Amino acid sequence: MTEPTSKPEPEDELAGTEQPFVAHLMELRDRLIKALVAVGVVAGVLALYPGPGALYDVLAAPLVAHLPAGATMIATSVISPFMVPLKILLMAAFLIALPVVLYQVWAFVAPGLYSHEKKLVLPLVVSSTVLFFLGVAFCYFFVFGKVFTFIQSFAPKSITAAPDIEAYLSFVLTMFLAFGLAFEVPIAVVVLARLGMVTVEQLRAFRGYFIVLAFVIAAIVTPPDVVSQLALAIPMCLLYEVGIWAAQLFIKHTKAAEEEDAPGPAAS
Repeated sequence: MTEPTSKPEPEDELAGTEQPFVAHLMELRDRLIKALVAVGVVAGVLALYPGPGALYDVLAAPLVAHLPAGATMIATSVISPFMVPLKILLMAAFLIALPVVLYQVWAFVAPGLYSHEKKLVLPLVVSSTVLFFLGVAFCYFFVFGKVFTFIQSFAPKSITAAPDIEAYLSFVLTMFLAFGLAFEVPIAVVVLARLGMVTVEQLRAFRGYFIVLAFVIAAIVTPPDVVSQLALAIPMCLLYEVGIWAAQLFIKHTKAAEEEDAPGPAAS
């Protein structure tokens, strides 16, 4: 009577691709240099056209449009007229060069990932970047106009609004970060479901709690006005539903791909 043959171990697709630690550091250095060069080139182009001042004018346009006639923003610090536009220039350069930066990150980590991991990571990186930009755009083109209109409607007639440019920059960055991260809700939901930490049924059951959580977060990170709080909480609730739907599709397709890649039973 012959003994049953054991199932052969699947070959590790990353076998033989290990690199010395120093080689990893050198590659990381090269990737960082390429990312910094990309940001620097974009910053140089933006410095020539349209220029730091014009970039700040674009950023300040939603507020300036709602200031009283003849009112302008002010600078309470001596170096603010130089430093604030420079910060805007660097921020804009980083955002424009972000696809190159993310590609360098992906090129560094991709050789250490299995094929099924690459199928998971790359779509999440691309979609999270797109959603972050959508959140920033939604804040700039829609939320700012509503918020500044609401705030100016409460301003006493005896007060002339003249916001400080540094305070406005801090406000804008906080709002951009809040809305950019809020639009990442579907990605967080998909990752949690795909890693098996929660099920789709549990996500549906948590819906009511998430609505309360969204309004609590909006009350904390946005100004104390109902417009900005609703503008953040409502999209978060809608994006949570999108995340549940996306998690179902993502799990279905990635598991199907893994089953196709899995080795079949050994022949007797």
